[in-house]
Amino acid sequence: MKNLGSYRLNNHWVAILLLLGVSCKTERRSTPNFTNGIGLTIIDPHSYANFKEIQTKHLSLELDINFKNKTIYGVARHTVINRKARKAIFDIHGPLIRKVTTGPKNQEKEVDFIIGKMDKDSILGQPLIVSISPETKYINIYYQTTQQCAAIEWINTKSKENPWMYTQGQAILARSWIPIQDAPSNRFTYDATVKVQPGLLALMSASNPKTSNKSGKYYFKMDKPIPSYLIALTAGNIVYHPYSDQCGIYAHPEIIDKAKEEFSALPKMIASIEQIFGPYAWGNYDVLVQHPSFPFGGMENPKLTFVSPSIVAGDKSLVSVIAHELAHSWSGNLVTNETWNDFWLNEGFTVYLEHRIMEALYGKAQSLLLSEIEMSELVEEMKTIKSSKHPEDAALCLNLKNRNPDDGMTSIAYVKGAYFLKTLEHKVGQKKMDAFLKDYFKAFQYTSISTKNFVKYLNEKLLLPNYVDFNLNEWIYQYDLPSNCFTEPSALLQQVNYLANATNSGIDVFAPKQKFKWVEKKKRRRIIRKKVWYTEQLNPKIYNTQQWIIYLRQLNPTLTKRALDRIERYNHFSEANSELQFEWFMLNLKCNNWSIAPKIEKFLSATGRRKFVEPLFTLVLRDSNRLGWAKRVFDATKNNYHSVTQQAIHALFQKYH
Repeated sequence: MKNLGSYRLNNHWVAILLLLGVSCKTERRSTPNFTNGIGLTIIDPHSYANFKEIQTKHLSLELDINFKNKTIYGVARHTVINRKARKAIFDIHGPLIRKVTTGPKNQEKEVDFIIGKMDKDSILGQPLIVSISPETKYINIYYQTTQQCAAIEWINTKSKENPWMYTQGQAILARSWIPIQDAPSNRFTYDATVKVQPGLLALMSASNPKTSNKSGKYYFKMDKPIPSYLIALTAGNIVYHPYSDQCGIYAHPEIIDKAKEEFSALPKMIASIEQIFGPYAWGNYDVLVQHPSFPFGGMENPKLTFVSPSIVAGDKSLVSVIAHELAHSWSGNLVTNETWNDFWLNEGFTVYLEHRIMEALYGKAQSLLLSEIEMSELVEEMKTIKSSKHPEDAALCLNLKNRNPDDGMTSIAYVKGAYFLKTLEHKVGQKKMDAFLKDYFKAFQYTSISTKNFVKYLNEKLLLPNYVDFNLNEWIYQYDLPSNCFTEPSALLQQVNYLANATNSGIDVFAPKQKFKWVEKKKRRRIIRKKVWYTEQLNPKIYNTQQWIIYLRQLNPTLTKRALDRIERYNHFSEANSELQFEWFMLNLKCNNWSIAPKIEKFLSATGRRKFVEPLFTLVLRDSNRLGWAKRVFDATKNNYHSVTQQAIHALFQKYH
């Protein structure tokens, strides 16, 4: 980036400099008054961008991925809608800005730019302020990523055959690898030219190639307007398996066979949701099994969902994650929350749609079982939130100004939001609810919507025409779960509830039991009754993963090591799929069974999924005697975690020690 002394500054820009106290260098130290000095957009409290004056309409990216340097060298070419603006403000958080030009490609003129100081808590990053004219239509930002670009994860960068990288943009990390107006209300189309090491395959949230090429150069196009957080990039040794002309699975060669079998129901999932809520709007729908460091179960990048390999369970028991990410193609991608205060409009709707897909494919009892698990998580998290310094986070509609938008990514948005819709469906009937949602997705497709505007639409299109009185304000703005919350028990719960109660009472429900039965046998015109002994033992395979999760969560934290060892001997939970391993390790830690520590360490080194890593470290760090173990394990495993997970664990160390 240019030194301030070389800028061709006019009086207008000198005045801005003096008023704002900005720096011409990328400043990463906290500056308490800077956020207030420049002012955030009224549209979005998590972006510096001046959307009302100028807005990106189309983005063209030129990206060169350099594994050796762990750097992306890029050009972000913004085609803008300019409403007579003399400055354009973009969000950045980490990239090194090399220069900025205006004008079409190959007809560019270099212009002045200023980079403001970091916001108070280093959450929002910095504003990149570009000097333009009211006639400017093209702004080109030349940049390179740095180690401070939190969205990017680099893996095996020294390997010639298996280097891997990916980005994760939600909520406001897109600005860490692309200079952009980073807000969910800002939707635009994009294309990209990506260069990567020959032989590797590059993929994006766009129309994708199916095989790698020798040149290492790929072209991508997303012709539907999407918010910035949905731009995604990955590159590595990746192969493809098609299920149909519409959908398929990408994965590393070592896992492709397992993955293609695991997610073989994908075409049926697409058909089931289309039947209820209308046609899939994005063309192809593919799934990529990401590196184990991926911090989430899944991410709904348009046309290319990223999923954690932890859901490749071998028995298709965790495919609800795929159903969830697919559902985002309607709620979240097609219709997006306007700001992160409205996050529940993305996730609550998506969980509701996910359950409808699972019901269509696997039956209502299984869908209700998933709901039961999530409700138990919601109840526990609501207790935590109410006792925190932000009890207001228990409301669906939030106020996250001056806070990290990740603070709103709780089960309130996901589960309370879903139960809002379930209760509404119970009130108006499923037929009317389906028609309403289908019309809603059509009315607001490719746009972003606020809670206020959703409530207005809900009243006008569903509640008032059907004379329905519904406690909207209580559901959306109050902190408790309303008393009219509609729940249904699953028929699959009764037996596991019995097993949990028996285990808590000291009964070994898994041990072989000697039983007998009377057998009648005819011998020489006489009926002889004979006592026949046999062994009966519970077969764990008759229950599915979700039933065992419920069982483990209901067990008392006072179980002895002997009781835990007995359960493990018959069920082998420490060798089961990732969800059951996690629940088993959590139970053992609650029961102070520290003999399980080596297996927990192995688990923590094999997955970077925050859902698993953060709660396990939380339980360990609550015991001050385990601080040394926690530090050693984190130091050994942190390089296997994305920055999202790393930051969460760093925060735990600060909180407890």
